[in-house]
Amino acid sequence: MFKLERAKKSDRIMKALTGLRVIEFEALVITFSLVLQKYQATRKRKRQRAVGGGRKHTLKTAADRLFFILLYVKCYPTMDLAGFFFGVDRSRIQRWVKELLPLLEETLGREVVLPARKINRVEEFMAQFPQVKDVFIDATERPVRRPGKNKAQKGHYSGRKQRHTKKSLVVGDEQGQVLILPPTKPGRRSDYFRFKQSGIGDILPPDVAAWVDLGFIGIEKDYPQLEVVMPHKKPKKGQLTPEQRQANKLISQLRIQVEHTISRLKRFRAVADIYRNHGSQWADQFILIAAGLSNYHLRLA
Repeated sequence: MFKLERAKKSDRIMKALTGLRVIEFEALVITFSLVLQKYQATRKRKRQRAVGGGRKHTLKTAADRLFFILLYVKCYPTMDLAGFFFGVDRSRIQRWVKELLPLLEETLGREVVLPARKINRVEEFMAQFPQVKDVFIDATERPVRRPGKNKAQKGHYSGRKQRHTKKSLVVGDEQGQVLILPPTKPGRRSDYFRFKQSGIGDILPPDVAAWVDLGFIGIEKDYPQLEVVMPHKKPKKGQLTPEQRQANKLISQLRIQVEHTISRLKRFRAVADIYRNHGSQWADQFILIAAGLSNYHLRLA
């Protein structure tokens, strides 16, 4: 049986299990408790017993439930393994995850740490992120099981990764916060295709520099209003000049920030490991929650 109090004695253990320090977990419990109370008061369920009757929930408190769902996102155990540690059947674990994932997402939304999913106008971007002068854009892929249907299999096959994946576009700032996270898509299409599909190029103000890598070639032509910072590409059968190599080195040193941001998301195994769950809705929800938890950690750090 799990021991929450034992985990709370050490920041190292708590971070290994949930991705948060003890003080961050305790602060998040307060908001999660309010969200849980609202959910329990409003959900429609035909009651067969009086209030307080029947079998007691294994996760007795709001802290227990928050600990469980954070552990699931951080460690991504199989349903059988999680059931073994929490002393319940795997089917109950699945019901808990289905119930608690939206509550965790709502909790992070109340804490105002979730990234924007879609921004429609330049004015909206400026209102949400008035201090941002540089954005760092990149995409990340996570492996998935080979889809059974031929069309889905082709749509998810990434030639770059040589396997089936789902792709997420990440837009961060120089502090490492995830500002915008468009919905997760199948991994066949290129990073730049997903960038154009997201509409991000149309809502960035002209005075905000967009830092990208060579996977976004074509952005300067398609979005001439943007201030784009991109490494120089080595010409075919040619060499970069010493000045271009030095410029690429400087750009790489600054653009590494988005790589660090993505690495913080992938500390959550539900984002990094092969996606095992049936259906694709949780894949997008996992990375959204991971981004929210990363932003939450940076805010309290």
